[in-house]
This record gives sequence, C-alpha cells and structure tokens, in this order.
Amino acid sequence: MTATTTELSYRLEQKRNIGEFPGPKSLELAARRDAVVAGGVASSVPVYIADGDGGIIKDVDGNSFIDLGSGIAVTSVGASAPAVVAAVQEAVQHFTHTCFMVTPYEGYVAVAEKLNELTPGDHEKRSVLFNSGAEAVENAIKIARKATGRNAVVAFDHAYHGRTNLTMALTAKAMPYKSGFGPFASDIYRLPMSYPYREENPEITGTEAAQRAILAIEKQIGGSEVAAIIIEPIQGEGGFIVPAEGFLPTLAAWAKENGVVFIADEVQAGFCRTGKWFAVDHEGVVPDLITMAKGIAGGMPLSAVTGRAELLNAVHGGGLGGTYGGNPVACAAALAAIETMEQFDLNARAERIGQLIQDRMNSLAGELSVIGDVRGRGAMQAIELVVAGSKEPNAALTKAIADYCLAQGVIILTCGTYGNVIRLLPPLTIGEDLLNDALDVLEAAIRANA
Repeated sequence: MTATTTELSYRLEQKRNIGEFPGPKSLELAARRDAVVAGGVASSVPVYIADGDGGIIKDVDGNSFIDLGSGIAVTSVGASAPAVVAAVQEAVQHFTHTCFMVTPYEGYVAVAEKLNELTPGDHEKRSVLFNSGAEAVENAIKIARKATGRNAVVAFDHAYHGRTNLTMALTAKAMPYKSGFGPFASDIYRLPMSYPYREENPEITGTEAAQRAILAIEKQIGGSEVAAIIIEPIQGEGGFIVPAEGFLPTLAAWAKENGVVFIADEVQAGFCRTGKWFAVDHEGVVPDLITMAKGIAGGMPLSAVTGRAELLNAVHGGGLGGTYGGNPVACAAALAAIETMEQFDLNARAERIGQLIQDRMNSLAGELSVIGDVRGRGAMQAIELVVAGSKEPNAALTKAIADYCLAQGVIILTCGTYGNVIRLLPPLTIGEDLLNDALDVLEAAIRANA
C-alpha cells in the first residue's frame, strides 16, 4: 500500500481458512454463555475468538476469518500490534492501577500531551481521560454546560453517541439502543442532518443544510440558550453518513459567533480511520471539544476529551475524573498505538484502503441498482443497499450479504437508521492481498443476493 507495507510482520498467516463453523468449541462456549450471560448482550458472529493479528481473526476451532470490522473501529493497528503488546506487558509488571485522582503517574500526562499535540488547532488545550466513548461524551456535555452556564444541547438525526442515559438521549435510533430505557435526560434537541443521498432536495449544499439546522436552533431554542452542538463528523451507527462539504464549517462558525461549544464526536472516526488524524481535519474544522475512544489504545479501554483550556479548566476541582479513567496500562497501550500509527503512516494506508474499496464498489454500483450509495473517507466506507431501482432501504438484502460473507470467512458489520448499510472498517494494518480477497467475497455476496 505504501513504502512501509513491507515493514509490517504478522504472527498469524494472513489468509482466510474456513472449515466447520460454528465448530464444537464455539458451540460449547455458546451453551456456557446462554447459561450465564445476560440475553440483552448480542453478538453478530457465532464464533469465539482465540487469536487475532493483522487482518485475521482465528476462532477456537481453528477457522480464520478476514476482519473487516476491527471490533467496531477499535483495533486499527491490529488486534495484537507488537508495540501495544510490549507496552502493556511492560506496564503490568510495575502496577495495574493506582487511580490518577489518588496517586498520579506519568502515562496519563504523556497521553494528554500527545492528544493536545494531535488534535486540531494551535490554541492552548487540556485533556481528561476516561474509559469509554459514552463516558467521554457525557463529560464533554458536562464541561460545555459548566463553562457556558447554559443547558440546551443540539444533536442530529441518525446520531449515535452511546448507551448511557444522557448519550441515549443524544442518540437518534430507538431500537435497540433506547427502547424501554427512558425517561432520558432533558434539554436535548434533535435537528436535521446533512445526508446527501437522502436529501429531499438533492441540490442542497452543505452550507444550506447547515443554515437549515441553524434556523431551527434559532426558532426552536434560541442561540443564547444552547450550551453545545455535538456531531459525529462522519456518523457511525447512523450509516457512515458523510455530510455535504460546508456543513461542518458553517455549524462551527455559527457556534463560535454565538458562544456555543462545538463538540466533534470522533469516537469512531478518529485516529487515522478516515485518512486524517481526525475526520474534522478534512475540512479544517477546529472543534472546541473533541471526544475520542475506540482506536485510541489498540483495544485497551480508554477515552478522552481534549479541547480549549478555558473550557476544561472552567470545571471545579474534582468535577471531572473516575476511578479507572486513564488507567496506566491503557495509557501505555495508547502511546504505543499512536507510535504505530506514526511509524507506519496509517493515515496514508487508510487512504489507500478507501481507494481500493471505493474503486471496487463504485464499479459494482454501475452494474447493480441495489447499491444506492457508496460513501466514506479512508478506511471508513459504507455501501447503502436499496430495493432495485428505488431508494427504499433494503435491510433484508443487507443481512443476506453479511451472512454470505461470514459463511465464506469474511466478517463485515451492518449499520444505518434503516438497517441497510454495510460498513467496512478493516484494520489499517491489513495487507492489500487480504483486503482484495475480502472484497472479492463481498462482491460475490452482493451479486448472489441482488
């Protein structure tokens, strides 16, 4: 893919190899699971992983699958990146936890320094570390409300921000994330997103779509009442929706003019996933606060909020934190993961992955009308599937394609408000031959089910 490709080495053979599955060991584990694990926890793949490396997941029965999900954009550097493994092993030999709020340690400070360096903007910044993306989002809202003295928060159609009470209120999709779990946090307002494929007026520009949202804010809420606008620069669970050019900058400019905190939720899109360190970098948007998780630490649980120093410092001492926030082992993993991203120029690799996927899928879309849209940036790509000759969402076809791929040894994820989007999130360390093999399977799956 790039000059650094040959420097990557793998423990596992980078080849899919499927025998009987689910095999006897996976079936045994499934029976044990049914007896002890809550039924509300669902898994999309009926096998149990024993090993993972590069673009391959190996199950307990010896089957090898090509991984186009990366644990939902988490294992961007691979499921067992050597630098991450070494950093974790070194860290656990010294201490696994002390709580930064009690006995602090250098790793937390070093991660904050790195995040302040990597995130957009040259203003003075501060960072605070947590455990999950939802926790980062919750705290970003806390910070915005405390700093502005306002309560209202604006979110968007098709948004996904987490599964906690406040983040469920921010999330648009009811099933399975919100159904039966209310009442939710108040003072949350949902506005129309820029969704180019599904706009009623296909000619609307990103700037015009942003002005549509701004008018709704001013009419329904009042700009002086809004603490924050929170948006995924590329929406994740909602369908990998890339807003039209100009949408994000226009919103950010209005927020700045009105004293509103602009929060970029980069939990899924951050850390080289889109071919930039952060998805807002594609249009030069500088958020006031940015939330991060998933790809930050090579699979270890870590999240963060980074932003303008005056905002984070507006919170009183003890107002931010958490027992496990910025765990020392997770911090060590994050520093190693970021080093891996820099060493192998994973931004360039993400761009190459995106080019390969788009070339293949756009060519197929020219033949098959069930492909309504191919979109994304870098290694965050989506295929929206429809009933042939229309824009009617086709969730049944989407599921059939995912099932076909799995049977052939390729793990893909689905998403979208209407359940009709295939999302492709391969590890950024996947080899080109392996990716092309996976795309061969995906193309065959679409053709067989179209």
